[in-house]
Amino acid sequence: MKSLADFAEFNEIYAAYFSEPYPARSCVEVSRLPKNALVEIEAIAAAKQ
Repeated sequence: MKSLADFAEFNEIYAAYFSEPYPARSCVEVSRLPKNALVEIEAIAAAKQ
């Protein structure tokens, strides 16, 4: 995340897409992201067989 000042807004958007039990996550502030993005999201998913 480019600025932790955006964390509260990010949490509101996150809650609109995910519900309990929430996936594990971490958040760090960085000075710059590729292509001037505001956030970078990394995910690992599993599909039921």
